[in-house]
Amino acid sequence: MKFKIIFTKTFEKNLKRLTITEQKQVAEQLKILQINPYHPSLRTKKTKGFEGLFECSVNMDIRIPWPYEGSDIITLDIGHHSIVDKL
Repeated sequence: MKFKIIFTKTFEKNLKRLTITEQKQVAEQLKILQINPYHPSLRTKKTKGFEGLFECSVNMDIRIPWPYEGSDIITLDIGHHSIVDKL
């Protein structure tokens, strides 16, 4: 089953702030996320302190937090490791 990924304006805005190399890494990880949100390379985990919120890793520094909405994944934001602290 493929998940539909919905991009928020915040995600799109902050994605543009990343380097080209980081943007390419994001694109690859989003392909994996769409097919298997728990693929080992994503290091997906529940976000502490938030009900129903998950986060995955693009690399060792960049994170994408998201909730599920049915079978959709809503990308709330993207950024460096501290991004989750700003939610």
